[in-house]
Amino acid sequence: MELSNQFWSASLEEMKRGFLEEKDSFVCLMCGESIEKGMVYPYEDKFYLAEKYIRVHIEQTHSSVFDFLIAMDKKLTGLTDHQKRLLSLFYQGKNDKEVQEELDIGSASTIRHHRFALKEKERQAKTFLTMMELLKEKDENAPTFVPVHQTATMVDERYNITQEEQDKILKKYFSEGILTKFPPKEKQRLVILREISKQLKENDHYDEKELNQLLKSMYDDYVLIRRYLIEYGFLDRKPDGSKYWVKK
Repeated sequence: MELSNQFWSASLEEMKRGFLEEKDSFVCLMCGESIEKGMVYPYEDKFYLAEKYIRVHIEQTHSSVFDFLIAMDKKLTGLTDHQKRLLSLFYQGKNDKEVQEELDIGSASTIRHHRFALKEKERQAKTFLTMMELLKEKDENAPTFVPVHQTATMVDERYNITQEEQDKILKKYFSEGILTKFPPKEKQRLVILREISKQLKENDHYDEKELNQLLKSMYDDYVLIRRYLIEYGFLDRKPDGSKYWVKK
């Protein structure tokens, strides 16, 4: 799933609650689910108004905003696996002694040191975020970058793609919805695979024959496309290959 521009442009408060409010709906920042205002939504023998139901959706689909964010790639969070583990334990309400015992490292004072380091990282992030917000007001030449999809398996320079670059690549390799050639460069392949993945329905499960037919309608070598969709984190499957689905 590709994180939308809405996700990246959301305010801190919107990010914390996991959704934004539009004129006629509430929209989940993590998956784009839209909950229409003025409707009543049933769930487990109860009925909810839209704003309450979007919170139910987030809990049931994503566990919590924290869980969703902590699972993101290191390139998107700037956190090491160790830092993620610490934050998860702190989020669970564990004290320093409990964290130290669970991780089996150092002592309670070691955990306090890690807490201090994380607070330092928070201060740095606030400073950097403020500078970037100020920069937006001055930098008229900044290009628009294409968001990285949340299920990306490896975020590197391949994802350094502007909207203008993407449009040129799509125009070069697609003709009336048909892929004319699978490009040789990784960045170009990423753009092509992202476009192909948009033709797959997020909540559907495809058997191998169904998926092959769909991919073949866009490119003859559907096996190649299927393999790369999985490799780049757009598609997932059962170990025996009996079912495929869009990775969320």
